Amino acid sequence: MAEIQRALISVSNKTGIVPFAKALAEMDIEIISTGGTAAMLRKNGIPVIEIGDYTGFPEIMNGRVKTLHPKIHGGILALRDNPEHVKTMKEHDISPIDMVVVNLYPFEETIKKPDCSLKEAIENIDIGGPTMLRSAAKNYRFVTVVIDPNDYEPILAELKSNKKNVSDPFRMRLAQKVFAFTARYDSLISTYLDRICYPETPFPEILHLNFKRASILRYGENPHQQGSFYADPTVDEPSIATAQSLQGKPLSYNNIMDADAALSTAKEFDETTCVIIKHANPCGVAIDREENVLNAYKKALACDPVSAFGGIIALNRPVTPELAEALIKHFVEVLIAPDYTEDALEILSKKKDLRILRIPFNTPQRKDLFDLRKVVGGLLLQERDSHSLDIETFKTVTKRTPSDEEILAMKLGWKVCKHVKSNAIVYTNSEQLVGVGAGQMSRVDSARFGIEKALLEVKGTCMASDALIPFRDAVDVAASAGVTAIVQTGGSVRDKEVIEAANEHNMAMVFTGYRHFYH
Repeated sequence: MAEIQRALISVSNKTGIVPFAKALAEMDIEIISTGGTAAMLRKNGIPVIEIGDYTGFPEIMNGRVKTLHPKIHGGILALRDNPEHVKTMKEHDISPIDMVVVNLYPFEETIKKPDCSLKEAIENIDIGGPTMLRSAAKNYRFVTVVIDPNDYEPILAELKSNKKNVSDPFRMRLAQKVFAFTARYDSLISTYLDRICYPETPFPEILHLNFKRASILRYGENPHQQGSFYADPTVDEPSIATAQSLQGKPLSYNNIMDADAALSTAKEFDETTCVIIKHANPCGVAIDREENVLNAYKKALACDPVSAFGGIIALNRPVTPELAEALIKHFVEVLIAPDYTEDALEILSKKKDLRILRIPFNTPQRKDLFDLRKVVGGLLLQERDSHSLDIETFKTVTKRTPSDEEILAMKLGWKVCKHVKSNAIVYTNSEQLVGVGAGQMSRVDSARFGIEKALLEVKGTCMASDALIPFRDAVDVAASAGVTAIVQTGGSVRDKEVIEAANEHNMAMVFTGYRHFYH
C-alpha cells in the first residue's frame, strides 16, 4: 500500500462531497477538481487545483474535453512498481493520482423526464467520467476509485486507521463496483438509443438486464437450492421490491413469489378487496362494496379457510384494528396492505413471525414493463398481461343475456382467473370467489375440480375460463352444479356446440376475445 497524496474529484452528485473533501484536505491530500465541483469546494474553503491549471490545457468544447489528458490518465494508470512507467512519468512531468472520486452525468434521471429530447439525452452521456473511473479501477492496486457517496465514510475510516492508505481488498471491491456501475451506465445508453433507432419493436437485439441485489435469501425454492432477490431500481410501481417491511423475518424465495401473486391480483381491483394466495394461486378473493375491509377479509377467508392456512394476504385498503384482531386468529405468512393504523400494528405484533409489508397503492401499473422467464439456454421476454376489458363490451353469444348480478360475477371471475395457473376455471358470485380449478391438463377437469373444492354455494355463480372452452363437457359440468353464466375467450372450432349447450341450460355466455394463459 502506498500513501495517498493526491486525489482527483469530479462529481455530478455532490451529496457528502464537501465534508469528504475537507477531511482529505485536513490529511494534506492534494485535491484536483473540475468546474462546478471545484467551485463548490473552493466556496467551502477547501484548497483545490483546477483541472486546467493542473494539465496546462483549458477545458474546451463546453466541457466536453477537460479530463482526457495524458497528465490525468498517465497519473492514474501508471504502475508504481514498473520502472519504465516511473521513468516515463518523470520524463513527462506526470504526477501520480492516488484517488479518483467521480460520479457521472445523470443520464438515467435525464431520460426519465417526459419532455427529454434526444439532444438533451446525448449531452448527458458522460465520456471523461467513465474513462477516469475505468482507468482507476483497472489500476486498483495503486489507485482508490470512488463512485458511491456511501463509501466516503468507510474510506475515511480506512485512511485514518491505515496512515492515509486504503487496504488492498477494499480497493479491489471499490474497483468491482465501478465496473458494475459503468456496465449498467452503458447498457442504459444502448437501450435508450435502441428504442429510438428501432421504434417498430419493443424487443432490443441485445437485452441488457440491470437488477441490483436486494437480499441473499436463506435458500431458494427448496432448502438445497441457494437463492437471492434482485430488484429493478428503475421501477417505482407498487411491488415487493419497493415494499417497506414493518415486522417479521426476511421474505423467503417462495414468500416473494406468492406475495407478488397476491399483490398483482389485488391491484386488479378498485373496490375494497382482499386476496389470499397459496402456492401462487388465489384460494380466496372477495370485494366489499360497502368499503368494509374486515368484511372483505371474512368473505375471502370463507372461500377456502383450509388452503388459506399459512397463506399470503393482500389488501388494497389500510388495515384497521378490527381486521388485525381477526387476522391474528389465523396463521398468515405475509400480510400486504397500503397502510396500517398504529393500533393495528400493535395488535399484529403479537404474531412475531408474521411478515408485514407496507406497499402504498399510489402509482398505476406500468404497461411498458416486460415479464421474463428463464429457460435452459435462453430467456423468454413478453409484454405484461395488463389487458383489462369492460365486460359490458363483451359479446353475448347466447339467447339469454346476463343479469346485472351475473355481470358483477363475471367481472370478478374474469379478473381472478387471469391470476390462476392454466388451465384455469373459477366460480364467482358478485362479491366472492367460490371455487378454483387450477393447473389441470384438461379444462373439463379444471371445471370439475373447481366445483368439488368449493365450500360455498356454487349454484347461481358465474364460471370464468381463462381461455376458450373447446367442448361442451365443461358447460354441462357447470350447469349440473347450478352455474347460470359463463365468461370465456371464445374462438373454438366447436363454439357453436358450446353455445348450444349453454342455451339448452338457459345459461348466459359472453365471449371476451382475449385469453389469459398463465403458465
